[in-house]
Amino acid sequence: MSVVTRQSSTPNVLGLGVLAGLAGGLAEILWISGFMSAVGGNAGQVASAVTATVAPSLGAAGFAAGLGLVLHMSLAIGLGVLVALILRRAVPRLAGTLAEAAILVVILAAVWATNFFVVLPVMNPAFVHIVPLPVSLVSKLLFGLAAAAVFWASARRRA
Repeated sequence: MSVVTRQSSTPNVLGLGVLAGLAGGLAEILWISGFMSAVGGNAGQVASAVTATVAPSLGAAGFAAGLGLVLHMSLAIGLGVLVALILRRAVPRLAGTLAEAAILVVILAAVWATNFFVVLPVMNPAFVHIVPLPVSLVSKLLFGLAAAAVFWASARRRA
């Protein structure tokens, strides 16, 4: 099959990105919630910290945790769309392959490193210490795996 016929249309890639972002964002929420529960922590604190990072004046509001979940999922969708556009346009022949999944997980590890060592220390240094770094890394890797599963399912459906 040629690259031209395997390449998805932009609306299809955008939809794929939205689904990948939703899956990845949900995987992170489940992982962090499970971790916080296991250690006797409060997952709402993590969600509130997301709000405090994006909108510092709202970080202590009663609705900060709910808004944090909305912000997290919005960012996750944006990341899913960006990754889908990059991967499906740059290397469409890898659609649904193990190589695509590996690239996706590596991209998400790079996003984690950028967030936790560059962006968050400037925007909200306290966020970096809410959960241990390895736990936050696993969270982002799970995002990559969940998104890769969506990419794989999409490629199988199209085949």
